[in-house]
Amino acid sequence: MSNAITNTIKRGPIVAALLIGAFVAILSQTLLNVALPKMMEDLNIGPNTIQWLSTGYMLVNGVVIPVTAFLIARFSTRQLYMVAMGLFTIGTIVAAVAPGFELVLTGRLIQAVGAGIMMPLMSVVFLTIFPIEQRGKAMGMMGLAMIFAPAVGPTLSGWIVEHQSWRVLFYIILPIAVFSLIYGAFAMKNVTRNSKPKLDTLGVVFSTLGFGGLLYGFSDAGNDGWGSTRVIVSLVVGAVALILFVWRELVIKSPILEMRVFKYGMYSLTTVINVVVTMAMFSAMILMPIYLQTIRGFTPLEAGLLLLPGAILMGIMSPITGMIFDKVGARWLAVVGLLITAFTTFELSRLALDSSYGHVIFLYTLRMFGMSMLMMPIQTAGMNQLPQTLNSHGSAMSQTLRNVAGALGTALLVTIMSNKAAAHGKELVLAAKIDPQDAANAAQMAEIGKQATLYGIQHAFVVATWITVLALVLAFFIKKVKPHHETVKSLDAEGKKEAAAQPAR
Repeated sequence: MSNAITNTIKRGPIVAALLIGAFVAILSQTLLNVALPKMMEDLNIGPNTIQWLSTGYMLVNGVVIPVTAFLIARFSTRQLYMVAMGLFTIGTIVAAVAPGFELVLTGRLIQAVGAGIMMPLMSVVFLTIFPIEQRGKAMGMMGLAMIFAPAVGPTLSGWIVEHQSWRVLFYIILPIAVFSLIYGAFAMKNVTRNSKPKLDTLGVVFSTLGFGGLLYGFSDAGNDGWGSTRVIVSLVVGAVALILFVWRELVIKSPILEMRVFKYGMYSLTTVINVVVTMAMFSAMILMPIYLQTIRGFTPLEAGLLLLPGAILMGIMSPITGMIFDKVGARWLAVVGLLITAFTTFELSRLALDSSYGHVIFLYTLRMFGMSMLMMPIQTAGMNQLPQTLNSHGSAMSQTLRNVAGALGTALLVTIMSNKAAAHGKELVLAAKIDPQDAANAAQMAEIGKQATLYGIQHAFVVATWITVLALVLAFFIKKVKPHHETVKSLDAEGKKEAAAQPAR
């Protein structure tokens, strides 16, 4: 089927529609990172609450993405694209006009449903319309759009937050979302095969409780501590629901997440590496704006400009690494990229109150250069081993685990930062023998607050370094593998058998 589609369909308009949709979805996520400190101030909330605008977004992605394999099988490519961009547009409007944090979060979560459908859909369509020898270049092109958004996001966000209300961020996204909706209505074609699979409702409930419980527990630990009843109950409910979810998916005929993809060794290994890398990557996206604005006092625009060169370099490198991947495979790209990422993450753990602007730019840019060699090549190496009929399931599994890892990694590292900062702050206050309530000590308390927050950020980056080292060790085991062409026929026959049996159910 792949070859037939490759020969008969014009790829250009389809690729353009998907790239615009992906660009606006990722731009929406990255625009807010630099604005978070300002939003904390305006909405009068703390870092553990404001991070839900990022972690909540990723959590909903994590809940929606498992269902996308079912949706891709059940509905046409065009229908799914229109629903995804329609929901994203509605969410953008809700967040833009929201009077308080609760409705801003609601808008973000609606956006996340749209983005949760869009990203796996794009991945599956690309794998369907491009032959295997061109996939590295194709995924590099996909990476270019996904990285161009973070390139312009922080700087644009910084300038807007400095001169306008943070709500303008949503008003900027809105026309792009509307354009992608209108363009997609004309450009998008149906390229995936449809059947009538049955939705595993109980599996959706288990996955929502599992991923949601774990994320809420990790996030709330920053406010209430690890010994809190609410945290313990959330983590236990999440763990039990996740175990039940895995069991359910293994025994049911039509699972929402197909566990058979883990029979393929290289897919399993690359998925684990991507999960670990994602946890480390998202840490810097949240921690750096806090360091730059809260501790160092840089303006949002200065913070955005500092992040810009790294994102641009990542964008330039994405298609280049795609072409290198087509020639040499993923192992050495991943090893070199992870060595650079581990070194720079460790160096970020040594940031000080007087680190120069140039030094921070250099470290962050070099870290992004390392990251540019990782995500797409590693994911493509794993996906290439899967037969065509498991593409949507493999993509859904990979995207789900990456989103959940990003959300859990962010929640965990922000919690580590908050707890270490609070503990170190108390130690500094006791050592200085001052009364925190006395107004005369306000300046000294502000300085202690900066030192304590920096200590927390440093500790979080140390943890992120060890996470990256784990990925580096695993990267040495990546091998170049051939896709299992012989498995396609048997799985195809199995899929047809299931589709034929559906009406009788």
